[in-house]
Amino acid sequence: MLDLAFVRANLPLVEEKLRARGQDPAVVLSDFLAIDANRRERITEVEQLKAQRNKLSEEVARLKKSGQDATAVMEETRTLKQKMEALDAAANEAEGQLRAILARIPNLPHDSAPIGKSEHDNFEVKRWGAPQEFDFQPRPHWEIGESLGILDLARAAKLSGARFAVYWAEGARLERALINFMLDTHTRDHGYTEVLPPFMVNSKSLFGTGQLPKFGEDLFRCVDEEGYKEGEYRENDHWLIPTAEVPVTNLYRDETLDEAKLPTSLTAYTPCFRSEAGSYGKDVRGIIRQHQFQKVELVKFAKPEESYDELEKLTAHAEAILEKLGLPYRRMLLCTGDMGFSSAKTYDLEVWLPGQNLYREISSCSNFEAFQARRANIRYRPQAKGKTEFLHTLNGSALATGRTWLAILENYQQADGSVRVPEALVPYMGGQTVIAPK
Repeated sequence: MLDLAFVRANLPLVEEKLRARGQDPAVVLSDFLAIDANRRERITEVEQLKAQRNKLSEEVARLKKSGQDATAVMEETRTLKQKMEALDAAANEAEGQLRAILARIPNLPHDSAPIGKSEHDNFEVKRWGAPQEFDFQPRPHWEIGESLGILDLARAAKLSGARFAVYWAEGARLERALINFMLDTHTRDHGYTEVLPPFMVNSKSLFGTGQLPKFGEDLFRCVDEEGYKEGEYRENDHWLIPTAEVPVTNLYRDETLDEAKLPTSLTAYTPCFRSEAGSYGKDVRGIIRQHQFQKVELVKFAKPEESYDELEKLTAHAEAILEKLGLPYRRMLLCTGDMGFSSAKTYDLEVWLPGQNLYREISSCSNFEAFQARRANIRYRPQAKGKTEFLHTLNGSALATGRTWLAILENYQQADGSVRVPEALVPYMGGQTVIAPK
């Protein structure tokens, strides 16, 4: 969430950044100026009436002390009090309207984010690894997985419907190997602390990271006694998490962190649940776009002046997983029109999939600056200052294990139908070096 005073003082800049995101400022900001002016006018009137009431109170005391009748002045005091209460209510209502508008305003893109309308305007920052040249026609992962007997989409559909998967035997073991390999790498080599959070969160947590109110339709809500109402963020309702970013970031909601412990770096494995609203007809083959998938997430809490250096480190940590696995990839800097709601700057890592002859996103690494911290009230106390400030939050997938799983199948497939196990995963696969047809 943006700061109210900042929006008020920098409205032209906010409008410019919204247009860069491809959004209409008139729609997003609505009647911000009029509501803000009305609120400030009501507050000013209350202060003026309060001054009048104080003078009348002094007059009542003087009249009573001198033995005179103070009834008329006391009645005038009561009338002023009623007016003040009505003005206070109007100011509070305007404040609620302003907060609703602020909750809908996306983060402002960092100046380094390229201006653009869609993914076609993203900027390629780097490439790593050369796509392998096969002496046979490489197959997509859904064909490989089915022929090896390790991926079962038909039975998953019987159990749960479309966009679910069942992994069998070495397929299940490969997924587990990836999770352990990623967690070990990030904790041992990159200095992250592992955490295992709940897989269900309340609406207050989803508001804190920016999923609510805008993206409610993309989430799976549990049926609680009371239904979710926009603007009401409670601690006793439940949603399945769309990403570990939500519970891990909210670990420090309403807390003040010690500056000496920043940056704080956490990693977590969780399943993720997404309704994929609006994706009808996209990626219907295979396991690219699922209602449930696994992911290892990286989350950082940093001082504002260090957060962009930490974004580079976090992105490099995600890249290290791909490099250790020998998977060719490219890093893309997202344009303003393709960035997430809460992000100020985002890199996407896209892995090469020879079976589909394209690069596909496998990680998204973002700096949210103070946007999430303000919504979740996460602060730190600078040693040189007396008061607390909002810190910066960052996160990135490192990696989405399902997409890493399928990238291995497509990049390490062999002509006889088998799949080689990447060297880095052999110890996690009990020494197994090849997944062969049964």
